[in-house]
Amino acid sequence: MGNGWHEWPLMVFTVLGQCVVGAFIVLAIALLTQRSKEEARRIHLSMFFLWALMAIAFVASVLHLGSPLRAFNSLNRLGASPLSNEIGSGSFFFALGGIYWLLAMVNKMPRALGNIWLIVTMLAGIGFVYAMCRVYEIDTVPTWDNAYTFFHFGLTVLIGGPVLGYLLLRGANINGCGLRLLPVISLAALVVSIAVVMLQSASLAGINSSVQAASALIPQYGSLSVWRLVLVILGLGCWFCPLIMRKRPALASMILAFVLVFAGELIGRAIFYGLHMTVGMAVSG
Repeated sequence: MGNGWHEWPLMVFTVLGQCVVGAFIVLAIALLTQRSKEEARRIHLSMFFLWALMAIAFVASVLHLGSPLRAFNSLNRLGASPLSNEIGSGSFFFALGGIYWLLAMVNKMPRALGNIWLIVTMLAGIGFVYAMCRVYEIDTVPTWDNAYTFFHFGLTVLIGGPVLGYLLLRGANINGCGLRLLPVISLAALVVSIAVVMLQSASLAGINSSVQAASALIPQYGSLSVWRLVLVILGLGCWFCPLIMRKRPALASMILAFVLVFAGELIGRAIFYGLHMTVGMAVSG
């Protein structure tokens, strides 16, 4: 019993990876909406930070595996193993996005091809998140093998992705009415996330084995969930307050917003890994 902080490399890998996917979709949509060459150049410059964060995520995943050699070995069962599919799909998304960025930065990416490339890379990112979810579909871990895993991972994309995407667009000095939808998406995702946490909390009481109860896995479940909620709300507040006052959020405010949201989602992911419960036979009531 306890929490999942010992799985911090996986926490960083999954949360960062999901935020990057969400932010890439935001930047890709911005590029697909007929931006001027100067605006596109500024967006491409800001996209560098996405791939830097993605690199950090993969470094964290290698730390979990123990050595870079094991990371390569994890691809041996591509197509058959959920773990291999996760690493493979993540590498594919990273490679597609990185190559697109490099070609765009040296002005070797034709606009028509670039638009198709962006769409394919967005789909690859969604496939990467789906592959992450499939890793935790384990029959002997009833606390993971359910729809809540898909909700938690997908909602991180929708909460953290728009914040990071808006931050990078703000840094690139990009304006547009479409940006007004991003706070709405994050807020709606947070509301759904709160409902999911409440429903999952209630469902834990019905998952038991002969030796332990799921509801007893994390004694601090309630307090950790509250802290996660507080950090995410504070982060979104740094974003929303200037908008409510009809002001453009400052770059420093958006950086703080993402840091707080990221910290909140890390707590949520620690709860997720803390709910690991391996059983021979589980009784779900």
